[in-house]
Amino acid sequence: MEILVCVRRVPDTSENEIEINAAGNDIERDELVYSINEPDNYAVEEALKIRDRVGGKVTVVTVGGDDDEEVLRRQLAMGANQAVLLADDAFTGSDGRGIATVLKSFIQKGHYDLILTGVQADDGAAQVGGMLAAMLDYPFASLVNSISDEDGSLKISREIEGGNREISEIDLPCVLSIQTGINEPRYVGMRGIRQVASVPIPQLGISDLELDPATVGAVAEKLHRIDYFVPFASQGAEMLTGSRDKNAEKVFELVVTRGGIR
Repeated sequence: MEILVCVRRVPDTSENEIEINAAGNDIERDELVYSINEPDNYAVEEALKIRDRVGGKVTVVTVGGDDDEEVLRRQLAMGANQAVLLADDAFTGSDGRGIATVLKSFIQKGHYDLILTGVQADDGAAQVGGMLAAMLDYPFASLVNSISDEDGSLKISREIEGGNREISEIDLPCVLSIQTGINEPRYVGMRGIRQVASVPIPQLGISDLELDPATVGAVAEKLHRIDYFVPFASQGAEMLTGSRDKNAEKVFELVVTRGGIR
């Protein structure tokens, strides 16, 4: 099975103090530590598991710049067979639709049975997987938390409201967005990363993908971010002491007085 996993390099929130920039329309990105988008890491691990069961090849791809190569090398060290970087100044400022447009052009130049994305990236929009599927006219499922192989199709489960699971069968080729927790991504050490340091990573630009510059980048942006803000911190929690029965009465009283129960 030929599997493509779309990955992204994002600010590592565990290593950074995130601040809003002076214009209020983005975060301060200078000096940030970056890493693989966490849901994408689960998607790569799931692709590797499927490949190991049924055979085939796993390719990882990202839309970005030269710095994004580090994320691709990490996925090669994880076990991916090959990696491709889609980089061009014309891609700068692409919204979700623009990124999906770039990925679609790349996918149509190859043959992939299964395309995986993480459930969402750093902007939390969770749009690229669904847009990509629509552009390719492929079936799509989001929030996928298990995959099993069938004859010419996949049986998947999705996380739905209330912690319930929805079981479906989906034909190949298809696009799936992978939920965190579907598996346990394998550890990648420095030794593994050094072993793939010299592996060539093809880089394709707008001319290679035969894209119209008007369909990508800031000029094609349909969703424009105008504001970021930090929510006001609420008052501290009220700690209750005493017996369980008295605390239960106190909680009920607080809920009533604060309008939670009428």
